[in-house]
Amino acid sequence: MDVGVIGLGRMGRGMAASLVRAGHRVRVWNRSPGAAEGLAGAIPVAEAAEAFAGDAAITMLADDAALRAVIVEGGLLDKADRPGLHLSMSTISVALAGELAAIHSRAGVPYIAAPVFGRPDVAEAGALNIVAAGDPEGMARARPLFEAMGSRTWPFGDAPQRANAVKLAGNFMLVSAIEAMGEAAAFAEGHGVSGADLLDLLTNTLFASPVYKNYGALIAAQRYEPPGFNLKLGAKDIGLALAAAESAGVPMPFAEVLRDNLVAAMGQGDADKDLAALAEVARRAGGPRSPTG
Repeated sequence: MDVGVIGLGRMGRGMAASLVRAGHRVRVWNRSPGAAEGLAGAIPVAEAAEAFAGDAAITMLADDAALRAVIVEGGLLDKADRPGLHLSMSTISVALAGELAAIHSRAGVPYIAAPVFGRPDVAEAGALNIVAAGDPEGMARARPLFEAMGSRTWPFGDAPQRANAVKLAGNFMLVSAIEAMGEAAAFAEGHGVSGADLLDLLTNTLFASPVYKNYGALIAAQRYEPPGFNLKLGAKDIGLALAAAESAGVPMPFAEVLRDNLVAAMGQGDADKDLAALAEVARRAGGPRSPTG
């Protein structure tokens, strides 16, 4: 397929590379042109409109503001040359997803929300889990692209914003797991037990799942740089989850705790560190201690 990719952060680069590897013709655009350097096989273009064309366009931008600026304020849906399909793969608000679905419907461009679970190395390997919702015909046409970028696609119906709700629910659970591990490690250290040893035990027994094992290893080693997914993006996602919860009349009291701790972590200079650095909030609150006594 002839596909454009807009947004070449660490996730977008890996996704574009996976598409190239699968044999698709891939045009790429990023607000910082240098991001396309070294992306073998991809075709850099000078304007976003040149990527928002062809059989399909994929957007993988940082947040609501970036996506709105490029697609809506940039007038891409008003251009004569538009894509046959738009796959919005960014983590954005449920509200913006609903707005974009309506705008695309008026423009006659099928809109599929397809946020992903996976870190940059997973994107590079083409092994993402893709959460997708939207027009059934568009979903069928997107299948070759999903297969190139992911190990499995999880469909959630024909209302695109449902996929974004699922993504935010998943990220809420992920941040909750990191908070729980951070608090548990600090608690253990307060009683003379190595936090690293505790996490080694628990992530290989009761909590032997990828999220606990991968983030547990980062917390145990206090290895927060370079980030795979930085803490300020995690804070953004918790904020989006809280806004969506309020609009649906659903209380999320623990999400409010997470937001406060993420703000505290950013105040300590951890905004650009890996999300696992959230664990340091509990460790700092407990004060300096020897992990063994």
